[in-house]
Amino acid sequence: MPVHPELLWAQRSSESDETKNVLYVTVNLPDIIPDTLQYNLTPTSISFKAKAGNAAKGIEEREYEFAFDLFEEVVPEESSQKLTSRSFNLLIRKKEKKAEYWPRLTKEKIRTQFIKTDFSKWVDEDEQEGEKASFDDDFDMGGMGGMGGMPGMGGMPGMGGMGGMDLDAMLKSMGGGAGGEDDAGPSGAGADSDSDDEGPPPLEEAEPKA
Repeated sequence: MPVHPELLWAQRSSESDETKNVLYVTVNLPDIIPDTLQYNLTPTSISFKAKAGNAAKGIEEREYEFAFDLFEEVVPEESSQKLTSRSFNLLIRKKEKKAEYWPRLTKEKIRTQFIKTDFSKWVDEDEQEGEKASFDDDFDMGGMGGMGGMPGMGGMPGMGGMGGMDLDAMLKSMGGGAGGEDDAGPSGAGADSDSDDEGPPPLEEAEPKA
């Protein structure tokens, strides 16, 4: 029975420039067998079917498939596709030029576990000025980003948060001067050992009284 491959997507929108009114869709599936690839994009729907696997790498060959209606119409003849060893990448042109983003990729408002936001390409609606939709640049990055991020791409924004935590730690340890993080460790350990040293004597005094 075919299984759903992971699908990553992002978008750009423009009410004046059709080249910036696109969807980035990445079928995050390595080792797709080209001869088995069946892909069909219509103005209202998308479908994909292929086998993927690599016996030399010990990856069992399996069949993957998905099909669904798109949120709004697209222009198939002005859309592009690119197959790499890492993924199958699509640059799909939206039909209607407008500033607003699509709220979702699918027409039906259903929860689909295999469709995920591609954080490697995502730009907030109000921050996309100057962004250029480029198949070669973005999709080469997208293939790499998709592989690095299978479930991990969702973690990339988290990396920003982790960086913030590190920054907080650094700020707290700046009082120790250069090498504050190294200083913080021993000083913290020293504080713990001091408190530990202070703890046992009362216990020793308490035992004879008991």
